[in-house]
Amino acid sequence: MHHLPEPVPSPATVTRSGPLTWVQEWHWFEHTIPAPRRVNPTPLADHCHVPPPATVADIHLALASLTARHEALRTTVDPLRPVQHVRPADWAPLPVDCLDVPAADAGTLEAATAALAALPIDPERNPPWRARILLEGGEPRAVLMAAHHIVIDGWGLAVLIDQLHDQLRGGPAPAEASTHPLDMVAAQHPERARAAEREWLTRLASNPTGVLAPFGGTDKGGGRHRLQHRSVGAYDDLDRVARRHRVSPEVVMLAALAHDVATRTGEHRFLASVVVSNRARAALRSSIGVRALTVPVQIGLRPGAAFGEVVASVAAASAAAYRHGQWCPAELVSAQARMDRRRGVVTVPTIEYNCYSWPRDYLVPACNTPPDGPATWISSAPDEPCDTLYVDLSRDAGVLTLDVTVGDHLLDTEQAMALPVRLCGLLRAVAEGAECPVPAHALTPAAAGWWRAPQGWVCLTDVEDVLRGHPGVLDVTVTPSGDSAGEGDEPHLVVHARVAPDVTSDDLHGHVLDHLGEVPGLVAPRRYVLSPAGLESGRSASDSPTAIGGTSTPRVPSRAPATDAERALAAAVVAVGPGSGSFNGLAAVDMNGCLADHGVTLVAVPRLLALLDLSGFTGIASDELAGTASLGHLAAALEPLPPRAPRGGETSP
Repeated sequence: MHHLPEPVPSPATVTRSGPLTWVQEWHWFEHTIPAPRRVNPTPLADHCHVPPPATVADIHLALASLTARHEALRTTVDPLRPVQHVRPADWAPLPVDCLDVPAADAGTLEAATAALAALPIDPERNPPWRARILLEGGEPRAVLMAAHHIVIDGWGLAVLIDQLHDQLRGGPAPAEASTHPLDMVAAQHPERARAAEREWLTRLASNPTGVLAPFGGTDKGGGRHRLQHRSVGAYDDLDRVARRHRVSPEVVMLAALAHDVATRTGEHRFLASVVVSNRARAALRSSIGVRALTVPVQIGLRPGAAFGEVVASVAAASAAAYRHGQWCPAELVSAQARMDRRRGVVTVPTIEYNCYSWPRDYLVPACNTPPDGPATWISSAPDEPCDTLYVDLSRDAGVLTLDVTVGDHLLDTEQAMALPVRLCGLLRAVAEGAECPVPAHALTPAAAGWWRAPQGWVCLTDVEDVLRGHPGVLDVTVTPSGDSAGEGDEPHLVVHARVAPDVTSDDLHGHVLDHLGEVPGLVAPRRYVLSPAGLESGRSASDSPTAIGGTSTPRVPSRAPATDAERALAAAVVAVGPGSGSFNGLAAVDMNGCLADHGVTLVAVPRLLALLDLSGFTGIASDELAGTASLGHLAAALEPLPPRAPRGGETSP
């Protein structure tokens, strides 16, 4: 197996180096995901107006001052290792340019910021940010800034722009030193992270899946919608409700979202992944580095509860979740993948809620949009799936803004646009004194063909389609537990499959497990009832039920690598796994297990892909390696690289 050289910058261009923080590691991994499939925007972008009489030269001086003060603005990262390098202040020219515009109005600012956000930033070789000065009649009117998420988060960008604006107004630079992520590495507590991981996995294990899936959306939709809703009236309503219940506006909006989910689906217990800034300590408030992470808020609502009780419940759940606000994403995602595969359930949170609305492709307002709202605009991408409902809240200058990103299999276009309007309508009703009790049952019927399993909603036809895709499966029927189930068993699915003689229940079980993360609404059946081809006549399939899946069932038997692609993948797993080579050769790699079963975490994925490239294989992306698919399933997707031309000339005939 080839071992890749690890790039090391010239010592003359590095002030100090060190590992990424745990939170940075997630964004570093996300940087390796193909752009169409990313959810978090990279780069982040925002803007501020230029206060008169500041000049272009003043802007350059302010940016140079901020670059000297904030090490994050001169930090680069390694492509294959989770390592960051801080450069000197004069390491590179300021990444600033100017753009002449006819008028620096709101629409122009939005469009120009969108254009800047669309420009790629290479955090491995260049400064992780860029700025653009908008000139109107030769005078600077606004500064746009974009930053890569690996070294600056959404809250950090807001801090940076605030400091830029203050300096342009003639204010002094903040007295306290800026905290760089490198300074936070020593403060990471492994024991606390493990405790947080156990807490999150416990919540995930009891969290129903597919909460939104049966209640709308486009059948088998593979795209996603991004929309923005702004309202002046909802800003005041939110404040009134927050003051009445003595909680933050952010908690009230999360409660409104939880109320809406319960009303729509009838689910009263579900998980919300809530993004928090992690800047409670004064020393971190001026840091622009990556601090924000998510915490699992387990929401439980009582049917019939008035909205005030919902707010109190969500506030208590949030406070409990914040106590577990430090964890290692690379380890947590691996642990979750192991748990998912063994349980046969993907436990992706239904909702992610962010209390700072960072831009998503900067949706430019439609023409003639009134400045005092409400107004909604949307864009849709037909081939960009999204399995989670993302709702982001921001409150600025008297306007409440809700940004929504959602897969069209969860909400179609009309339903997506109706969501923020409905949330604002709920706020108005509550602000005017309505109790708005939580309905006991769903007000929206589930789509046909869905069944409420103990682990969550499952689409029966999708399970059938996946099983039909396995070679040797002749016919499949999936039903909820009934006559074929043992008396007293908990509800589960029964799969009646007519198969070729060489297809076993273990084959079908592994096949379903390999598609858990690919097909929304799929869970692994707890029991298969097989009808193999060639059974003697007069014997029914239910005479010999084979129980597989579930916690009481043995794992699918292990299998050694057999093909060239499998051997290449197994060798890469051995090279990047824990101890790097401590496995007992390729024979110790189980092709029926997933990467997480072999101890491979997110931070090893870029190097694993590079090793596969050296072995002559491509065809899988980094996000595909983070899920529950088995190594055999991944190896089947590998493709040989096309012949490479020798350096300096064409390929010889």
